[in-house]
Amino acid sequence: VALNLVIREAGVDLVSLITDPMAAAGGADGRYLLVDLAVDAVDGVARLVEGGAIAGSTLTMDGALQFMTLQAGLPIVDVVAMVSTNPARVLGLTDRGTIEIGKRADLVILGSVLDVEAVMRQGEWVKGTRGVG
Repeated sequence: VALNLVIREAGVDLVSLITDPMAAAGGADGRYLLVDLAVDAVDGVARLVEGGAIAGSTLTMDGALQFMTLQAGLPIVDVVAMVSTNPARVLGLTDRGTIEIGKRADLVILGSVLDVEAVMRQGEWVKGTRGVG
């Protein structure tokens, strides 16, 4: 509800989705280090070994995109703007954020459930992404 209120009031063009994950983001459950603190990551939640406090985010950008479209119900075109076009514009990165001749050619190909299938970085396909070399 709060997400929809912010987007409705501010407008899609003024909302950017960001992540600030720790090393456990996108990784398997297990023990990680956050600077010099031991952290256990279980089911996408990272907690300090000593005391159990939440120790940082494990949110990935594809996870944010999936949540905003599949859970919050926002149109994918709006969410894509929030993860690419809007942040690039705010940061003054005029060579990124849209697909156009002369732009950087960083692309992410998503599957039917919005999972990452392939990645292009600066016009080159990244090996190891599904469907690519």
